[in-house]
Amino acid sequence: MKYNSQNNLSAVEQLQGTVERVTFHSETNGFCVLRTKVKKQRNPITIIGNAPSITAGEYVECHGIWINDKTHGLQFKATTLNVVQPTTLDGIEKYLGSGMVKGIGSHFAKKLVGAFGDSVFDVIEETPEKLVELEGIGTKRQQQITSAWGEQKIIRRIMVFLHSNGVGTARAVRIYKTYGNDAVSLVKENPYKLALDIKGIGFKTADALAEKLGIARNSLIRAQAGVRHVLQELCNDGHCAVELEKLQQASIELLEIDEPIIDSAISMDINEGNIVKDLIDDKECMFLSSLYQAEKNSAELLIKLSKGCTPWGSIADGKVIQWVEKKTKLALSASQTNAIKKVLKSKVSIITGGAGVGKTTIVNSLLKIIRAKKISVALCAPTGRAAKKLQEATGMEAKTIHRLLDFDHQNWGFKHNQENKLDLDVLIVDEVSMVDIALLYSLLKAIPKHAGLLFVGDVDQLPSVGSGAVLLDMINSGVVTTVRLTEIFRQAKDSKIILNSHRINQGKMPLDNTNDSDFYVMCEQDPEIIHDKLLDVVTKRIPKHYKCNPVTDIQVLTPMNRGGLGTRSLNIALQQSINGNHQNQITKFGTTFSPGDKVIQNVNNYDKEIYNGDIGIIKNIDISESLLNIEFDGNIIEYDFNELDEINLAYAISIHKSQGSEFPIIVVPVVMQHYMLLARNLLYTAVTRGKKLVVLIGQKKAIRMAVHNNQENKRLTKLSQRIIEMNKV
Repeated sequence: MKYNSQNNLSAVEQLQGTVERVTFHSETNGFCVLRTKVKKQRNPITIIGNAPSITAGEYVECHGIWINDKTHGLQFKATTLNVVQPTTLDGIEKYLGSGMVKGIGSHFAKKLVGAFGDSVFDVIEETPEKLVELEGIGTKRQQQITSAWGEQKIIRRIMVFLHSNGVGTARAVRIYKTYGNDAVSLVKENPYKLALDIKGIGFKTADALAEKLGIARNSLIRAQAGVRHVLQELCNDGHCAVELEKLQQASIELLEIDEPIIDSAISMDINEGNIVKDLIDDKECMFLSSLYQAEKNSAELLIKLSKGCTPWGSIADGKVIQWVEKKTKLALSASQTNAIKKVLKSKVSIITGGAGVGKTTIVNSLLKIIRAKKISVALCAPTGRAAKKLQEATGMEAKTIHRLLDFDHQNWGFKHNQENKLDLDVLIVDEVSMVDIALLYSLLKAIPKHAGLLFVGDVDQLPSVGSGAVLLDMINSGVVTTVRLTEIFRQAKDSKIILNSHRINQGKMPLDNTNDSDFYVMCEQDPEIIHDKLLDVVTKRIPKHYKCNPVTDIQVLTPMNRGGLGTRSLNIALQQSINGNHQNQITKFGTTFSPGDKVIQNVNNYDKEIYNGDIGIIKNIDISESLLNIEFDGNIIEYDFNELDEINLAYAISIHKSQGSEFPIIVVPVVMQHYMLLARNLLYTAVTRGKKLVVLIGQKKAIRMAVHNNQENKRLTKLSQRIIEMNKV
């Protein structure tokens, strides 16, 4: 070691050795801290550097300098760090047993090295049939090992390629699964495809790669990709379209290229059918073609469905009300009676209203009447939790919309569509505020023309996470028969949750606390005190007082993902407090997971039949098989470690993600750092998620701002207008 006068820098040296332990590795930028056994060094040394992928047992060759870090002591700072396969038997065993190769854990690694020695890599690659000669390795495991080995070689090549071009490697496996063996050549040909095809890779990442590969900043291929990115980002905020001028301006600002090139890119995208120009309120707007078709066709299908006779036929008003009251042993109010009569006269109708206004009573009464006509009825909702709630309320089977339509994995679409209609006479769809325009279109084209359709939902809740304002637009069209319920019934008036949810919806502050209430407001000024109080309430006070489980019974709902009281920060703190002692952990994509953790699915996974917003509990983690099992509503679902970017911790989730769900107890932080999102429908949606107890913890000013802010961020859609126009045809 050669130190300079500052005792923290030396001349460049070359080191070689075996990685004993990967102390840290960032999948985003490749930075790593390695404990490494180096020749002529008695004890392992610490090497810091960058590698796209690194595993214990691998052999590293690096050039760099020694530094004496004030905090961490003596380290070798590698300017170049190359990874090669290990050559020592001990290194080979550690490498194979690290979990990197699926099917080989520490147990089989020892067996393989014992049987084949330093030729084990050649055996796996060239004569894999020899593996089955070992006890415990059958044909299935042998195929698993050789398949995983081949994948790893290709994935490593992709990672090295991406890393050498300044791109983080966390998505390499997904790139491989999307593009296969041609990944590198396809990315070189058009790196902007990554932003369109690979979850987690945005336009900026693809743009940086394109620049490294020599694609000109004013090229048409870059302009097209940028325009599509801007349009997609605006649609991700819930819009179905964007004004042309806004799209032009945002694209110029993002790409820093001249307007004529942007206009050429837009024209080319229109000609290629990627985007569609249309007028909304006499303004030129641009739609992604899929959203344009979904709106246009949904309006047409809604009007077609609404025509003709109801499948249940003509029903005498007076007699049917008396009959259903006798059957249900419930006396219906005037508003409920009018609602039932109105719905029975229409093939397509909507029932909307808040908690405690009798939506379930009306639906159950309608089901009694309709089923007495001996016609088939199906029930569905957007999420698993919403479907389960509907099933419990009606005593009938209810499915998610995705399961009802039956996703086809081979064709990547629904099996029930315009060519293969659903076999039913009446369909009831609950929690329609959550349905986006794409899902509405998929549903409508699968409903037979003779069928009746009833939408149920609360239009005052947050709109769908996806594009559109489906429920609001259908109601605002004035064409679809709509019943709006406002009367709170006696049994619901005792609940402060229901009472305060209606107060919030009317722009009034929730009532102050009372003893033995199911609704509490805890006001503090300092966000740090609010943070600490929230942790105390969730992990100690509520579990002790209500004798409940903080993981399964309590849900923290927060407006934002970022900030000290956002989901990311709160999840780390709550995980540490509730489930921080597990040794069997795995860290992937920046999140540490342990058995017992509550997690949420972030995207629809049709293969697993698990959908965005589904919440589960991690049951076990198998390091050797690179597998993690999660229980969702009694079903155990298997995840490969490389799929863990699909899930997040769920001790705290966003209010948007909570739509359609109910939880025994909810705790909601409301502070001014969330001011960008503080709105009446957000707080109203949060409060209506709680069944037994709702606790607001925050600043009074922030709660007041949310209650009084009824200026909704209106989504740019044209569904309402299309329904009106289609009805005139």
